[in-house]
Amino acid sequence: MRAAFKGFTRGKAQGIVIPAQFFSELLPQIDDAAELKATLFCMYALQQKEGGYRYLRYDEFLADEDLMRGLGVLSESTDPAETLDAALDKATARGTLLTAAVTLDHRKLCYYVINSERGRAFVDQIEGGEWRPVSADEIEVLPARPNVYALYEENIGMLTPMIKDSIQDAEASYPAGWIEDAIRVAVERNVRHWRYISKVLEGWQQKGRSRERSRRHLEQRKPERHKQITAGEWQDFFE
Repeated sequence: MRAAFKGFTRGKAQGIVIPAQFFSELLPQIDDAAELKATLFCMYALQQKEGGYRYLRYDEFLADEDLMRGLGVLSESTDPAETLDAALDKATARGTLLTAAVTLDHRKLCYYVINSERGRAFVDQIEGGEWRPVSADEIEVLPARPNVYALYEENIGMLTPMIKDSIQDAEASYPAGWIEDAIRVAVERNVRHWRYISKVLEGWQQKGRSRERSRRHLEQRKPERHKQITAGEWQDFFE
């Protein structure tokens, strides 16, 4: 008998974002446990990635021990890899996931993305010959890290639907890591508003951004400069 689940714990990486459409449209249709597990794993793993396009290679599904163990318990007589293949076929046939293939170093590499606007753009680029991977041997699944939504809730405040939409727009507009860094700037300055974070991002985009320059600015800024900012264009964010 397997050990009982001990309950969810509060941690830095406690949450991922799952679109409401998943529950209203997809979940009622999915009748295969392996497909459900593979789909949820994909949604989780893609949110550990960075970059304009977030994708998973077939190898990355196989490399995840927890996923493969979970697929293995569904049928003791079936190879978990075969269960995975069938699950991915069902998820792509349903339209939840999109897949595209690239041949590199005489190997066929299969890539999977969520069927979203950015996912469709990524597949179009592959099929149009506009994107190719750098290496055929690179496995990119990263350790769990706090996503921007969890980071916002833990450090700024409640995540309302309007703020979720604003963060999603920001993720599409700014380089990877900028939103997390802007949240940290807001926390260090004790200005816990999304409007302030948005202004920081806009400033970096308009004036250019050097990580080292930003770090020195945070470390070296003087009270006089703080007063100037408070009295100027940032006044609305200081209470």
